[in-house]
Amino acid sequence: MPSTREPYSLLPDGASDVLTLAEPLPLDSGESLSGVQVAYRTWGELNAAKSNAIMICHALTADQFAVEDHPVTGKSGWWQHLVGPGKLIDTNRYFVICSNVLGGCMGTTGPSSLNPATGKPYGLSLPVITLGDMVRTQARLVDHLGIDRLLAVIGGSMGGMQVLQWAADYPERVNAAAPIATASRHTPQNIAFHEVGRQAVMADPAWADGDYYETGARPEKGLAVARMAAHITYLSENSLNRKFGRNLQEREKVGFSFDADFQIESYLRYQGRSFVDRFDANSYLYITRAMDYFDLSRGTTLADTYRDCKARFLLASFTTDWLYPTVESRHVVRALHASGADVSFVEIESDKGHDAFLLDEPEFFDVLGGWLNSVATEQGV
Repeated sequence: MPSTREPYSLLPDGASDVLTLAEPLPLDSGESLSGVQVAYRTWGELNAAKSNAIMICHALTADQFAVEDHPVTGKSGWWQHLVGPGKLIDTNRYFVICSNVLGGCMGTTGPSSLNPATGKPYGLSLPVITLGDMVRTQARLVDHLGIDRLLAVIGGSMGGMQVLQWAADYPERVNAAAPIATASRHTPQNIAFHEVGRQAVMADPAWADGDYYETGARPEKGLAVARMAAHITYLSENSLNRKFGRNLQEREKVGFSFDADFQIESYLRYQGRSFVDRFDANSYLYITRAMDYFDLSRGTTLADTYRDCKARFLLASFTTDWLYPTVESRHVVRALHASGADVSFVEIESDKGHDAFLLDEPEFFDVLGGWLNSVATEQGV
């Protein structure tokens, strides 16, 4: 792959395909962006009819490396157990696409990208973006790949929000949609947790009002705290008790200090430290803000939003997910039924919390695999 790496990008040179959009990208804010870059990965081959393409949408802190080992951390792809040859999303059968979202920091235009008008990083001069802007960018990528209609769009958490946005904005281009562990809008509690994270970043002196790229320092402490707080929402009380309980970290008694006495403290600190190596603090601000703005009712009813959508839907939730609980999925299901959509819904029994959609959940695998096979067979794929 040719070198497209910008000086402040966290993406290693040559680690991803990168498309530069030829035309300006209109944004929901009324502004537009020129020279937008979209970093993406594909697996499998597009068939002659171009009918086997699946778009996978990633969550807040993930990226386009869903399948292969991550080029920064070396860790396995976040859906590597689901996507690949002979797997549930079989790349011998499907052409799978995953792109880094607009506002991200793994090669797609975001606050760390160079502003073509100034030659310097955007920082906070990047217009505030929305989930609609992210999906509009993905649609341009799909155009570039020569695909008129996607066999399916699949994603969990923020990825599920993008799936819902795809079905709302491009109903004629989506044959089937699987929004998993997600919601049709952010609740006050969701917004509150994100605001805590943003304030942690902005309180770090190294943040420098977002203009830290050329200072040689990054707001790593603030971003680490933001990650620690958010990570708690991805887990369940059951999973925390099972994994950590009140166990002490490499000691037999408490140290009467503010060191990490408990295993859970050590675990959260590790999550924070490791996160800052692969994520940009300003991207965290932009993407969490986009999620907070997300509300598909659009001043009307959710049912009206999907009145023109003929896609097949599968919604899945998890019993101990308190970030996007089952009631949020049921809200979407009721609206889809009211709109006349073909919708299936399942609540998966799990003690793993919100992150269950990323983990080994055989019942979820069976449901998603059966649904996707039915969709593909119906379309002759």
